[in-house]
Amino acid sequence: MTARIYRPAKTATQSGSARAKLWVLEFEPASAREIDPLMGWTSSGDMNSQVRLHFSDKDEAIAYAQRNGLDYKVEEPKPSPRKILSYSDNFKSTRLGQWTH
Repeated sequence: MTARIYRPAKTATQSGSARAKLWVLEFEPASAREIDPLMGWTSSGDMNSQVRLHFSDKDEAIAYAQRNGLDYKVEEPKPSPRKILSYSDNFKSTRLGQWTH
């Protein structure tokens, strides 16, 4: 059973980054999901797919996996492709770009 350690990306619908600061350890699925023929719901007999552990930094997550004898892989976060600006930056008098409004 392999564990995946990663830092989730910031959600597109929110401007804050509160949930994106924690590191997450979750297990890879052991089996594919099955569709219930009567109701059409998807289900899985894999109980580890429900486990999701949060850590404040990457080293804590790695230490937890090593302490419990788990195989793990670490996915480093990708840098943000653009500079984060606030809405008020559109109206600064020192703005260098063209006015678009």
